[in-house]
Amino acid sequence: MRRRLAAVLRALLTWRSLRWQIAGLAAAAASVVALVIGVLVHQSAAARADEVGRARALEALDTVAETYLRTGSPGAGVANSVPDPLRQALSGGPGTSATWYDTTKPGAPWMWAAEEVDGVVLAVRVDMGTDLRSLQTEDRFVVKATLGTLVLVIVVVALLTELINRRLRRVAGTALRIAGGDLDARIRARGGDEIADIGTAVDSMAASLQHRLLGEQRFTADVAHELRTPLAGLVTAAELLPESEATDLVRDRVRVLRLLVEDLLEISRLDAGGERAELTGVPLGELVTQAVSRTGLDAVVETTGAAVVRTDPRRAERIVTNLVQNAFRHGGPPVEVTVSGPLVHVRDHGPGFPPALLAEGPQRFRTGTAERGRGHGLGLTIALGQAQVIGAQLFLGHAAGGGALATVRFPPAENR
Repeated sequence: MRRRLAAVLRALLTWRSLRWQIAGLAAAAASVVALVIGVLVHQSAAARADEVGRARALEALDTVAETYLRTGSPGAGVANSVPDPLRQALSGGPGTSATWYDTTKPGAPWMWAAEEVDGVVLAVRVDMGTDLRSLQTEDRFVVKATLGTLVLVIVVVALLTELINRRLRRVAGTALRIAGGDLDARIRARGGDEIADIGTAVDSMAASLQHRLLGEQRFTADVAHELRTPLAGLVTAAELLPESEATDLVRDRVRVLRLLVEDLLEISRLDAGGERAELTGVPLGELVTQAVSRTGLDAVVETTGAAVVRTDPRRAERIVTNLVQNAFRHGGPPVEVTVSGPLVHVRDHGPGFPPALLAEGPQRFRTGTAERGRGHGLGLTIALGQAQVIGAQLFLGHAAGGGALATVRFPPAENR
């Protein structure tokens, strides 16, 4: 539950996630719509206020003109002076009227109206401050409404995209399981959208990959089994040859062929997933010392604080043996084996592991580079497979000062 909650929080805080990209696009679209609507509303309100102000000013001007014609006096409300812009607007001659919106004083606009009557210019002005403040209030309301809508859109879209993200995470999780070796994992996506198409494609890829790997595994197992019978006869025949230099060469090649067939059979069993470990408590220092001594190779073994681990002794010894043999075959002397706690370090002083092997992991019949020597590439593959069976971890890397370093972490007995 905690991991799931942490994953959700991590997704929420990742601004590059698809969730926030979709929310950002929705917010951008909503912002454009709100901006267009806001501009249209502002222009419409401003035009309406301007029209109402002109009507009020002209109405006041008509009242003044009627009073002037009836009494000869303009009465109250007539401006003492006519602004130049308004006077210029009266270029139409007697009987024409003009208006002018005066914004020369910020925050105190006026609407002017003027008309020439009997050679006298009559002018009035109407206060537009109330209309301006009303327009500003409407603008603030539109801005607040827009911001509130954007927040709501972002929240709603972020929540709705969780359905999409959940499906995408399922696709990604299944793909990672397939990459990790679980070839039976399937998405089984439903629906007709693009995510369902991706899920179907991943399922098809996994099925095709599984079919090919199973065919390869069956081929490897069949070849190894078919070779056992003629190989047994070849071993017997080689033992019956008279002693000579040629006989020694033949026996050596037969031994190499027998070891190769045994490795292929072991890999086929590991690939089939039918291997079961027989776990028991084992002193790791003694196990490693005996395994190295059985190889007959001159490796330096150092034990410091070795732990008791719960493992399968036969498989653990096979891992250590393969790592030591691999160090001598592909690395350079001296080969040092260090046991510390539940860890076993095997280091050589050769050119080190090639970058391709460190990036992709051990692969059968691939030794990496010529500098690492020649071989079938099965030793590390078997060591990795056996480590997975007994629940150990195998790490490959470069040693400080040069050389290859292989580290095996065995599960301590008290943690099992």
